[in-house]
Amino acid sequence: MEDYRRIADRLAEEILTGRLKPGERLPPQRVFARRRRIAGSTAGRVYAELVRRGLVVGEVGRGTFVRAGPLPSGRGLAEEGDGEGETAGPRFNLELNYPFAEGQSELLAVGLAPLLRADVLAEATRTAPATGTPAAREAAAGLLGGPGWRPDRERVLFAGNARQAIAGALASLVRPGGRVGVEALTYPLVKEIAARLGITLVPIAMDEEGLRADGLAAAHRAAPLSALYVQPTLHNPTSVTMGDGRRRQLANALRELDLPVVEDRIWSFLREGRMDPTPLASYAPERTYLVDGLSKRVAPGLTVGFLVVPRGRVDAVAEALRSGGWTAGRFALEAAVRWIGDGTVERLVAAKRADARARQRVVGEWLGEFAVRADPYAYYTWWELPPPWRADTFTAAAAAHGVALTPGRAFAVEPQRTQAQRIQAERAQAAPTPAARTQAAAPPATPVSPADAVRLGLASLPVPELEEALRIVRDVARHGP
Repeated sequence: MEDYRRIADRLAEEILTGRLKPGERLPPQRVFARRRRIAGSTAGRVYAELVRRGLVVGEVGRGTFVRAGPLPSGRGLAEEGDGEGETAGPRFNLELNYPFAEGQSELLAVGLAPLLRADVLAEATRTAPATGTPAAREAAAGLLGGPGWRPDRERVLFAGNARQAIAGALASLVRPGGRVGVEALTYPLVKEIAARLGITLVPIAMDEEGLRADGLAAAHRAAPLSALYVQPTLHNPTSVTMGDGRRRQLANALRELDLPVVEDRIWSFLREGRMDPTPLASYAPERTYLVDGLSKRVAPGLTVGFLVVPRGRVDAVAEALRSGGWTAGRFALEAAVRWIGDGTVERLVAAKRADARARQRVVGEWLGEFAVRADPYAYYTWWELPPPWRADTFTAAAAAHGVALTPGRAFAVEPQRTQAQRIQAERAQAAPTPAARTQAAAPPATPVSPADAVRLGLASLPVPELEEALRIVRDVARHGP
């Protein structure tokens, strides 16, 4: 009898070469067994092997579908490629999420023009330290400040982008093997950063207002944490924003636990004025490492990351940025100073705020019948799929219709388990004990399982294409693949 692994290898080749398309349904196992003239048990092992390899996903009562594509480790969000040597991408990409305002390039060109003078360019192409320049620190402090709070410019550092600022902050705070608390759904690239730094991420329970302070305390009691990473404003992917009361609770908990926190505010610019609650850095300045950047405000290709650190920590974090190769380029710093100073950033922010609200209205028009979690100021939505859909099968079905989505699993942080704990969990699944049943009834770590949700990035497509993509996924949700 032919080995099931060889059969699985041939099917895997058909999937990887595109002969079997994402979203395509495999035949029922009994039909597959009859066609191949193999035992039903062998067909079951073939399908199980394909599931193990991450090439297909099975749904009870629906069948087995080719997955949209395995996610590389730590990666959950697509990045734009150069288009050379790559297979054709989806017709509509709702994974990418870089906003672009009308007239943006013309505005940016005006600010760049002075840098092209030979004498200015000579200075702008020199190296820059992690502390930047006095002009850059002053400009950043003004940009990041808001009602009732303004960072001390002497505590501002600069990275190549916000991701590198996060990496620098974590590298300065956590040794390899350390544990960092994060929301149970978190920014996917933080998972990649943690893996490269040898850090273990610990999911902290969330509710309708974001990360729970009592969940943080419980996780720290279970095994001490070294730090916390959190997105309190327009959390990605759920777009939840913590209120001031929750921020005070979290600041108090951090103080009681003596934990530092990395506060990611990369999307906070979309909440205008008093609509944006006071940063955690205002409530706990002695332990908050505030991260922001220009990739969303301005453009991803010429950007700067900002990092506001506690007093007395400038040198240590600057050294982490230098040793990691994460400092900002001088040209990008000089461009940022000019764009902030001449009002370009302010105009782009105003345009993108209006654009985000308009796109959310479009989502409401096309997906209003579904459970779509959204903030009117956000550039993304968290779609809790209607049953019997699951994220993997829905993502595959949408891909088959030309629309790329991000499945909820890209954002999920799984708790670390020992081998004994994994065996115990598997046994509990097979034959649940009273204790296991009690645990299963406990509140979930997230308001909805990531296996039942997808994130839609709204920023990158022109509005007519966004509408067409939303029409397609609406119809898929209604009628199936």
